[in-house]
Amino acid sequence: MKEILNYLFEYKKLTSEQAEAVLLEITEGKYTDAEIAAFITVFNMRTISIEELEGFRNALLKTRIPVDFSDFETIDLCGTGGDGKDTFNISTLSAFVVAGAGAKVAKHGNYGASSSCGSSNVMEHLGYRFSNNADQLRKELDSCGITFLHAPLFNPAMKNVAPVRRALRLKTFFNMLGPMVNPSQPKNQMVGVFSLELGRMYSYLYQKSDKNFCILHSLDGYDEISLTGEFKMQTNYVDRLLSPSDIGLPKVQPEELASTGDIPGTAKIFTDVLNGNGTVAQNSAVIANSAMALHCVEPQKSIEQCIEEARSSLAGKKALKIFTQLMEIQK
Repeated sequence: MKEILNYLFEYKKLTSEQAEAVLLEITEGKYTDAEIAAFITVFNMRTISIEELEGFRNALLKTRIPVDFSDFETIDLCGTGGDGKDTFNISTLSAFVVAGAGAKVAKHGNYGASSSCGSSNVMEHLGYRFSNNADQLRKELDSCGITFLHAPLFNPAMKNVAPVRRALRLKTFFNMLGPMVNPSQPKNQMVGVFSLELGRMYSYLYQKSDKNFCILHSLDGYDEISLTGEFKMQTNYVDRLLSPSDIGLPKVQPEELASTGDIPGTAKIFTDVLNGNGTVAQNSAVIANSAMALHCVEPQKSIEQCIEEARSSLAGKKALKIFTQLMEIQK
């Protein structure tokens, strides 16, 4: 590791092959926590390159436990996290809204790294039991239209990195990788990114694949559509800058999207929204992100049509029904 660090300290960048090799060695437990922390921190001091990101992704795809949902035509809704905004669980709620609208969702998630309550935190608190049993996951997809893939269960090699990430409590390149390494590799991927530069890299890498993709970034820093201002949307077909009014939704204030800072309180926001007790701002943010996911799955539909489908799923309690069914299976 000393040679690698000295190389990086000279402002040199790794090739895709070098990045893959180093990360594979890290997952194999070849380095100490201090060495891993030093390596991770390098990429907080400068922009990661496309080749480095690609290499790190390839390493994690090699070490994952794959699961095959190819006959379901699924979508994943996943943010990179690390935007420092500590919002309530917009993408997780959107996953249920999308499933309520009829799409199949394979939601990849983890515990919060730089936020108080990640996707896995809230689902675990509400009674969901994480599993990497393919039969169980397929049963959930078949009967409920949604399943959750808790990242640590599908990439056990990452256990060597987890303590370092928890200790640092910073966004790292691992935040960037999460949406790329869904163990089911869904055909459709909606991803929120914390910077325009990262969105550009994601777009480049996804264009080399056969995925339908939608990359979102709010210009004031959110890794999702926040409706606090303009946002960028990049897909296989378009690259657009949109405002809340462009999609028929109100502009909201940042404080209206905040989590409570703890898991029980944030989980209550989650259930309030599903039960029809969310605020206008909370509902609007969930509808916006859900609509973009539906548009990703069926790009022939207009965004306006997808907004209405998302609104119907949430207001008509279809999303709540999906959530209730999923929780019944856990008993």
